[in-house]
Amino acid sequence: MKKFISLRTCFLACAFASSAFAADRVVGANATLDMEPGARSAALGSATLAVEGDYLGLLTNAYQLSQAKYMWASFSHTAYYEDTKYDYASMVIPLPKNQGLGVSFSRFGADDIPYIREGEPVPEGSDYNTLSYADWVFSVAWGRRIIDRLDLGIAFHVLYRDMDQTGWGFRGDASARYQIMDDFYVAGLLKGWTSSATSWESGEFEYSAPEFYLALSYGLPVQYLYGKFNFYWQSAGFFHHDARDLDFDEDTHGGDRIWEDPLDWLSGGRGGVEFAFDFGLKLRVGLSSFTTFKSVTAGAGLTIANFLVVDYAFESHPVFSPVHRVSVSFSPYLFGHKPKKEGHLSKTDAAKKLVTEDEFPADEFVEERVEETPVAPVKPALNEAPEKVESPKVETAPATAPASAPTATTPVTPAAPIAPTAPATPIIETDDEILE
Repeated sequence: MKKFISLRTCFLACAFASSAFAADRVVGANATLDMEPGARSAALGSATLAVEGDYLGLLTNAYQLSQAKYMWASFSHTAYYEDTKYDYASMVIPLPKNQGLGVSFSRFGADDIPYIREGEPVPEGSDYNTLSYADWVFSVAWGRRIIDRLDLGIAFHVLYRDMDQTGWGFRGDASARYQIMDDFYVAGLLKGWTSSATSWESGEFEYSAPEFYLALSYGLPVQYLYGKFNFYWQSAGFFHHDARDLDFDEDTHGGDRIWEDPLDWLSGGRGGVEFAFDFGLKLRVGLSSFTTFKSVTAGAGLTIANFLVVDYAFESHPVFSPVHRVSVSFSPYLFGHKPKKEGHLSKTDAAKKLVTEDEFPADEFVEERVEETPVAPVKPALNEAPEKVESPKVETAPATAPASAPTATTPVTPAAPIAPTAPATPIIETDDEILE
């Protein structure tokens, strides 16, 4: 009887806890975390997962922190529709053993929005009550090289929403990149592996299930153009249906998963092409959705004296007005110092770890050659006058004199040393003939 009561009590407690913490599954919880802050990735169709070296993309690809050599501070500003603004700032700190730490802070919202309370008359002129709404996001990211070709990154995001009712959100992401061959990479992102959850002031709790994305990047150097082509592609989500039509056409049904319709899944991807000149200029073009060419993106970037990077992006939309985005990255170390020769290798040099003379000095090879070749008996023959070289008896006499004791067997000793000196005489003669 006691066991029955205890089991019944546990069942009631679990039922009460589940009803108290009931959660609603929604699509796009904490959607502010999916916004593109960096101008470089935005100009490439927002294929952020495939882009390396854009430290404004820490919300997506934290794995790139394993390649951080110097401290970088980055800022971006974006003006959206109806005076909505998105400001983002991040800092990257390199750590020992191919590790890196990133911290970012952003605000997305609008200010001075006029409104009229219910029941109040419409004011005359511009004497309106105003309000503001904003999403504040704080993120911490960490990246490390696991093995020679594999990089791993983990990021955690906290969101605070200040609207008619406040709310808190949380999400954890994990990303990885593997080098298939030189300048060819595959990357993956598990977005919301902790689930993307939001808790509102009213007591309502919402969450979104995890999602997985795939990305590819390839680099092709072009010596005749003094630069390099970089190709980027990022897939649509694997697990869930996604609305991929930017023109909001209700008659079209898109967003099928890869096992339901592979072509529709491929059309939901995004990508871009970048050409990077050797002197620091980069030109970019891309598509934020392969379903329509009205989603074209474009931009440019310029690296100034290695310590300052300025990027610009233009993003079109089939319905809304175009968006302009500007970002700046600054390295305090490179401002006053030259780039280090040590540190992490670049993605091309990491795949080409060749044996150099610095690792194996050339003196060691010279010593081995000296030991193998009998140089000692040859030197006296070369140092003598050309007239004495013609007679083999004169060559053997000084070479055998120190080796043999003052005995009567001196002519018998060296038939062997004469063999290497014999080809030396025609070589000297041929050299003389060539000189003549």
